[in-house]
Amino acid sequence: MTRFPLREPDELGLVSDDDDARRLRLLTPQDYDGWLNTVDAASRDWIAANGFVGKAGKACLLPATNSDATRGDDAIGIVDPANTIWHAAAIAASLPAGRWSIAEPCDPAIDLGAVGLGWALAQYSFTTYRDAPDRAVRELSLAAMPNDPARARVLGLASGTAFCRDLINAPPNHMTPAGLEAAAQHLADSFNASIEVTEGEALATGYPAIDTVGRAAETAPRLIDLRWGDSGPTVTLIGKGITFDSGGLDLKPSKAMELMKKDMGGAATVLGLATAVMMAGLSVRLRVLVPTAENAVSSKSMRPLDVIDTRAGVPVEVGNTDAEGRLVLADAITLACEEDPDFMIDFATLTGAARVALGTELPALFCNRDDTAAGILAAATAAADPLWRLPLFEPYERHLDAGHVALSSTGPSGYGGAITAALFLRRFAGKQTNWAHIDVMAWNLASRPGRPRGGEAMGLRALFTYIESLAEPR
Repeated sequence: MTRFPLREPDELGLVSDDDDARRLRLLTPQDYDGWLNTVDAASRDWIAANGFVGKAGKACLLPATNSDATRGDDAIGIVDPANTIWHAAAIAASLPAGRWSIAEPCDPAIDLGAVGLGWALAQYSFTTYRDAPDRAVRELSLAAMPNDPARARVLGLASGTAFCRDLINAPPNHMTPAGLEAAAQHLADSFNASIEVTEGEALATGYPAIDTVGRAAETAPRLIDLRWGDSGPTVTLIGKGITFDSGGLDLKPSKAMELMKKDMGGAATVLGLATAVMMAGLSVRLRVLVPTAENAVSSKSMRPLDVIDTRAGVPVEVGNTDAEGRLVLADAITLACEEDPDFMIDFATLTGAARVALGTELPALFCNRDDTAAGILAAATAAADPLWRLPLFEPYERHLDAGHVALSSTGPSGYGGAITAALFLRRFAGKQTNWAHIDVMAWNLASRPGRPRGGEAMGLRALFTYIESLAEPR
């Protein structure tokens, strides 16, 4: 059994009934003053004494009263509909433990699904390896959300995000390629999906780049191939699964190596996204490919300027052994293209250059098609899950062809590294494929409401929303 199973809804603070629940009145900043005028003088004095001014993301407990004017509300919370998820997360974190329900009627401008998701994200913590005291449980009733698909969507996104975070937060001696396989197997078992794992001689023969990257490690590399769904468009998700990246022979400095357990963040993201898609029951034919390996150092390590084989039959000159993620992705992308999916996307913690360009909180999107990119960016805005498109700048192709004896994995230039990495992947995806690539940090450097320090599912909600738009109507 995997050490990191899917979390149950109640572990995420979401329950189906409102028995013994306290009532939370949600207001927009624009509604607050009007609401305040409806309550009795004692309640207004109480609110003023608490210094509450109706700012988005803030909550205030209300005094016990029998007044009909307050409709029995136990607390108010202020939500700006433009940023509901994170305001709801802040409200959830500030309320006392117990069960809460959304008081009705609620302003229709407030998305209750986003409220539920923000609430669940605020309940997340990773305590697998701590003797942590029992946490104060804050539960939110979903009774105000009677629509089953809407509930399934919230639960899917909450569970998928928690699963992704758990996998990234896991220590690298446990989240090895075998550990990632166990997590994928657990996912397949949970949703009656099929799974195939290729390793050993079959991997070396069929996926030589994955094998070359991982052959130096104690735990062998492998390719995980999960399938689910029998109707709708074909959607293939590919995630970089480097479970620890020492940098190989071009060894990383210690500070750069410190967080490299998160180098399987792309794999964790696609497994979390698959969780959301399957739990929500989207009508798509889903395929998830995870090439997973540890980039270690031994006598079997690849060397700078080695020329290695790929599944596509394209020899590649290793520019730097620390640029291994694009090599394992190349084989997985080649496999995915053999079935010509309707839409294909890979997630990868691929380059520091993307972080230099956009910082740690804004993933870089590369895409073959303008209409697909526009759809993904619109979905990102709708999901409050930001992405920024960077160009597949054609003139930089020449850097990849500047290898000494073969196609270079990095090119000789130290500039534009996120772009040249994306262009390298496109050599295997092809220019006509409906393909996108997201270069993610997959880690929060500091905590904010609903976004604790540690592993993060960046881009997951955006791509779920986009795939939802591709799916056949239910």
